[in-house]
Amino acid sequence: MDELAKLLEKTLHEEIPLTRDIGIEVAHATPQRVRLNAPLSPNINHKCTAFGGSLYAVAVLAGWSMVFTRLHAAGIHAHIVIQDAKIEYLLPVVETINARCELSEDAEFDRCMKLFSRKRRGRIALDVEIITQQGVAVKFCGNYVIHT
Repeated sequence: MDELAKLLEKTLHEEIPLTRDIGIEVAHATPQRVRLNAPLSPNINHKCTAFGGSLYAVAVLAGWSMVFTRLHAAGIHAHIVIQDAKIEYLLPVVETINARCELSEDAEFDRCMKLFSRKRRGRIALDVEIITQQGVAVKFCGNYVIHT
């Protein structure tokens, strides 16, 4: 695990204790892509699939982690919160929860940071997917707010 992934996982476990309880692991962390994993066993429901609330939590955390990695790369310390979100559950998850958030274009984050530098508050929308062997199981779009 590289240094950024280690820092992110440590931060998640210290600042958001739920991440330890649901078994979040940082599989990959760069300013362009974040992948979080969580085992099925602590996140299972009565149907032996991943609990919808756990899927939502892992998706929210993947987006939060993307903002964290971008801020860290820019040398900025700020608070990150979820403002609102939309989620679609497309397939049951019967394996390790694998959430992926990618932000390959800098323009959206740059707009967020310009607003942050002027008003000490910025906002960015991020897409997250939870992927299984059968395909995309969950689509999530969250609006994150950065503030001092």
